[in-house]
Amino acid sequence: MTVEPVRRPVITSTGILIAVLVLFAALGLWLHGNVFGAARLATAATVFCAIFVQALPFLVLGVLLSGLIAAYVSPERLARWLPRRPGAAVLAAGLAGAALPGCECGSVPAARRLFGDGAAGPAALAFMLSAPAINPVVLVATSVAFPGHPAMVAARLIASLLTALIMGVLWSRWGRPSWITRTLPDAHRHGSGSRWTVFGEAARHDFLQAASYLVIGAATAALLQAMMPPWVFEHLAGHLILGVVSMAALAFVLALCSEADAFVVASLTMVPLVPRLVFLVVGPAVDLKLVAMQTGMFGRAFTLRFAPVTLLVATTVGTAVGVLLLGGP
Repeated sequence: MTVEPVRRPVITSTGILIAVLVLFAALGLWLHGNVFGAARLATAATVFCAIFVQALPFLVLGVLLSGLIAAYVSPERLARWLPRRPGAAVLAAGLAGAALPGCECGSVPAARRLFGDGAAGPAALAFMLSAPAINPVVLVATSVAFPGHPAMVAARLIASLLTALIMGVLWSRWGRPSWITRTLPDAHRHGSGSRWTVFGEAARHDFLQAASYLVIGAATAALLQAMMPPWVFEHLAGHLILGVVSMAALAFVLALCSEADAFVVASLTMVPLVPRLVFLVVGPAVDLKLVAMQTGMFGRAFTLRFAPVTLLVATTVGTAVGVLLLGGP
C-alpha cells in the first residue's frame, strides 16, 4: 500500500491578485467609516473605487477578446487579413474599432495581442485608439449627454478617428519594434494545447498585467484629483487656448471611462464646447491609467514616445475639428 504525498497548496499570481482586491474592498469599507472629516482622503478613495469599478468590467471584456485573438488569430493570419498597403491597413483597423463596444482599458491588452511581432503594429495601434472612442455605445452616450448639440457627436467621431489614423501612420513611418520591451507568451508555439487552454492562459496573463497597472493608474489619478483645487480649471477655461490646454490636462488626470466621460464633461457648462470636445478626444486616447497600462503591456520605451505624441495629436485634432464643426468657442 502506497501513501500518496500530501500536496501543499500552490499560491498562484491569480490568487494573490484576488486576495489584494479583497483587501482593497475591505480597506474601502474601513475608509468609509473612518475618514469622516478627512475630505481629501475620502475624495481620493471614492475616485479610486469609481475608476477601478467602472473600468474593471470592460477590462475583463478586453482580456477575453485578447484571449480569443490569441487562440484563433495568429499574427501571421491577421497580417493576411489586413490590406497589404500600410495606409489601407491602418484605415481598416481604425474603422473596425467602431464595431466593438468597449472601454480603453480593454483595448490595450487586445491591441497588444494584435500587435504580435510588430508587422501589424500600425493597425493594432489605430484599433487601440479608435475602439474606445467611436464605438456605438460611446456615440449614443455622447448624444444623450449633449441633447442640444448634435454636432458634438459628429465632431467626436471625426476627431477621434483622425487621431487614431494619424498615430497609426506615424508609427508605420517612424515606429521601431525595438521600443516594445514587454513580450507576451507565444500562444501558438505549443500545438498540443487545446484552443481553450490557449485562451485561458492568454486571458489570465493579460488580465494580471493590465489589472495591476490599472490599480497604479487609478490610484495616481485619485490622488491628483483630490489634491487639485477645483477653481484652477474654472479660471483657465475662460479663453479658448487656455481652455483647450486645461481640459486636455483634466482628461489626462481624471482617467474616466469613455462610456461615462460625456456625462461628466457635459456638466461643465462654464467651459466652451471646443475645450469640452478636446476632453472627449484626449480621454480615450491617453490618460494616467492608460499610460500605466501601456507601460505594463508594451514597455516603458514605447510609452515614453507614444503617450506624449498621442496627447499632442489628440489635442490638436480635437481643437481643429471643434473650431470647424462647432463654430469656435
